Amino acid sequence: SGILAGALRYHGDAPLLCQLVHEKVIEARAYAQNPVFEAARLFAETEGIIPAPETAHAIKAAVDEARVCKETSRAKCIVFNLSGHGHFDLAAYDAFLEGQLKDIELDPDENIKKALANLPKIKP
Repeated sequence: SGILAGALRYHGDAPLLCQLVHEKVIEARAYAQNPVFEAARLFAETEGIIPAPETAHAIKAAVDEARVCKETSRAKCIVFNLSGHGHFDLAAYDAFLEGQLKDIELDPDENIKKALANLPKIKP
């Protein structure tokens, strides 16, 4: 089974974002598919906008931050970028609502080893 990536075709990190993470200006987070779509569902129900799956990751982070603020009685300005609607991704929402999306736990080290093992051997 695959991982839903929506319209994303570049599954890497932008160099500028990597630099911001490295300098601790921003914090990177990774989420499984189902919690992301759950946050997107909540957003659609409360705001009336079906967000693109890419945007739903930012919504998940914003919701998590808001919940921490609520639990700690701390006021905080939370900003995220609503980068697009999910009208082209309705099949993904159908799969989520029907319980067909599977969260996949990946071991980064093991996956890197497997990927490197499949590369052709190059002589120096």
